[in-house]
Amino acid sequence: MNRIRTAVIGTGFMGRVHLEALRRVESVDVVEIAATSRDKAIAAAAGFNVLNATGDWREVINDPSIDAVHVATPNASHYEITKAALTAGKHVLCEKPLAMSVAEAQELTDLVASKNLRGGLNHNLRYYPMVQQMRSMREAGAFGEILVVQGTYSQDWMLYESDWNWRVDPKVSGPSRVMADIGSHFFDMAEHVSGLKVTEVCSDLQIFCPTRKQPKGGGESFSGKLGSAGETVDTKVVTEDFGATLFRMGKARGTMTASQVSAGRKNGLVMEIYGTKGGACWRQERPEELWLGHRDAPNQILLKDPSLLDEKARGFADYPGGHAEGYPDTFKQLFRRFYASIADPSLTADYPQMADGLRQMKILDAELASHKSRAWVSVPA
Repeated sequence: MNRIRTAVIGTGFMGRVHLEALRRVESVDVVEIAATSRDKAIAAAAGFNVLNATGDWREVINDPSIDAVHVATPNASHYEITKAALTAGKHVLCEKPLAMSVAEAQELTDLVASKNLRGGLNHNLRYYPMVQQMRSMREAGAFGEILVVQGTYSQDWMLYESDWNWRVDPKVSGPSRVMADIGSHFFDMAEHVSGLKVTEVCSDLQIFCPTRKQPKGGGESFSGKLGSAGETVDTKVVTEDFGATLFRMGKARGTMTASQVSAGRKNGLVMEIYGTKGGACWRQERPEELWLGHRDAPNQILLKDPSLLDEKARGFADYPGGHAEGYPDTFKQLFRRFYASIADPSLTADYPQMADGLRQMKILDAELASHKSRAWVSVPA
């Protein structure tokens, strides 16, 4: 079997998650790690038994022996690195958001198509087995015509003014924080599960901490909850801590919230769909369960057991019932399908692609415009 040689660019929280998941994907070898400094890259490479490390991501791009690249860096660099990798003929799996603007995302979407390469976007949360079960049931007509889509993505790691992360800086993360960072996961899953497209949005965004204490030494994702003993600088905040959006999906109607200041919610993604025959609700903090709602019969709780899942959903669960599959497994499932499509170019891509990243940028742009104008805004197709 031909081995696929890949490299990971970025060694923060998400970069390490990618590295861990790649070790579980058959026929893939991580041959190089790139970071913002050679020392960081060497430390990560030693921990994951990767031979090559560099402090310059361009060395990865210029290595003709590398087939694919994972872009797991802060948002502002996604476009530049992804464009360079595609131009060099490498397949790319990029963290979301795909870029900092719709124009950049469109350019990358067009480029991956023109180069006939594989371009994936890491909307990994689709890949919980019970999310796939909900989607499969909807496709089979179990819920009837979908009328309502609603839910939330609530976290608490930015509740205090002393909480800091690079995502607060719009020069690095972009003009939106909460809706871009976690709201995009909600909308990607909403469209994936319901089979419907968001056509219009009406959004309200709020900053609850207008000033935050930025550590002079920086801060990795989620590390602020442990406190900081170093010096800090009071920094003005211009991106939202909370957002709420009403949305239309043709006839169906929806509502969602996204928050990083909801005390006690660690990673509270909730997806609910309701149709003319029934409804379903999935919660990321209890990922092995799927609630099914009925009008004229008792409600149900389904527990993950691949032998009892729909055939379409079964392939997203590797362990038998009673053996939990969680967040790290979603990366494995996505990466497995990404690399299968590289090994066999005839396969239809069964993972989020760059066009999906462009889609989320269009929804986000409409949300920002709606908040600014205090009006409904259409989402371009």
